[in-house]
Amino acid sequence: MNTSHRYFVTGTGTGIGKTIISAILCKKFNCQYFKPIQSGSILGNDVDFIKRFNIKIIDSKYNFRAPFSPNIAAKKSNEKIDINEIKILENINLIVEGAGGVFVPINEEFLMIDLIKKLNLEVIVVTKSGLGMINHTLLTIFALQKYQISIKGIIVNGLICEDEIESILQFCDIKIIARVPYIDKNFDFSGIEINL
Repeated sequence: MNTSHRYFVTGTGTGIGKTIISAILCKKFNCQYFKPIQSGSILGNDVDFIKRFNIKIIDSKYNFRAPFSPNIAAKKSNEKIDINEIKILENINLIVEGAGGVFVPINEEFLMIDLIKKLNLEVIVVTKSGLGMINHTLLTIFALQKYQISIKGIIVNGLICEDEIESILQFCDIKIIARVPYIDKNFDFSGIEINL
């Protein structure tokens, strides 16, 4: 079995398309899905969304109803997240989806980027085209590089602006592995190319 597809999907912020990109990756590369820390959302639960696509899901380690960052959601539930309790299965194709961006707090000690470092997976960065894309993407890339975390590539989600992409690539040597300009109401992934 090919077990080479093991990635952590992070984003430049919240609501930029990490979950739909994770679903595409799982379907394209026959991966299981794991969201270690799940908190509620006005738009619905990410794990519930993934279930629509007949993807094998590994249960979240922490699941909070409150739609806040992990540290706040845990506090409101009178719990504390222990980063050492979050582990991943070996020898499977796996997509791990983070919560929010790389500097989202997990608890009083650790940020999401610390969990990424601990799990030791290559990272796929999801960015959403539009105003702020260049700054948010480069901040995320530079933070991951400072932590010496391997980056597989960037996936651009939304209406594609080549000028923005070119500006990002002028300042980092990370490749664009996919452009996802539009996903129709039936979520047909067949025409989307991902170059891993």
